[in-house]
Amino acid sequence: MYELLIVAGFGLLAYTNAHVHDDEFANVSRKVGDRLGKLWDIAHQGMRENRFLRAEKALLTILKIDEKNAAAYNRLGILYAKQKEFRDAIDCFEIASSIEATPSSLHNLGLIYYETENYEKAAVAFEQSLKLEDNLAARHVAYAKVQEKLGNDKLMFQELEKAAELEPNKETYTLLFRAYMNHGMQAEADIIQDQLKKLVVPAGRTKRILRPRRVVV
Repeated sequence: MYELLIVAGFGLLAYTNAHVHDDEFANVSRKVGDRLGKLWDIAHQGMRENRFLRAEKALLTILKIDEKNAAAYNRLGILYAKQKEFRDAIDCFEIASSIEATPSSLHNLGLIYYETENYEKAAVAFEQSLKLEDNLAARHVAYAKVQEKLGNDKLMFQELEKAAELEPNKETYTLLFRAYMNHGMQAEADIIQDQLKKLVVPAGRTKRILRPRRVVV
């Protein structure tokens, strides 16, 4: 009987210790989460106010705590790109993409490669980005610009046309119009010019403002 009480006592002690450890772990995790949240706030504020050193220190501290934080690497890459530190920006975007390949990190990597005139690598990065997300006109426009540099006119037109299809606005139509004109494609340019004219509000008429439809969630 005494032996059973001893066994039960050890069992209760182990159960109590387990709960203590769980509580301690929860407290540590909460503190780390709070600290990361504050660091992200500092980083975002620093970026908004162009206080790059402050933002950089916050992001590097985040990476010391969580060395595989792809979002922090991506944001750090943007910070370096703004300062024209392209080599460091490329390193950050490459690491971010290796940890978690997202459309944004791959697109950013493509933009830096384009900026540094490494068009082959830029094309690969944009292609990978488009495979993950192909419904944004900006991604197709960027890819089109790379193909123009590489001399792939057919693919360039395809991408610009896709961008205009996704977002038929003045910007996409103007890019497509200029591309047609630069390549002596007058008939195609005239069609796009007609589309541009339809976007212009006639003089004396106010553009109707559409109210957003209310949706009950």
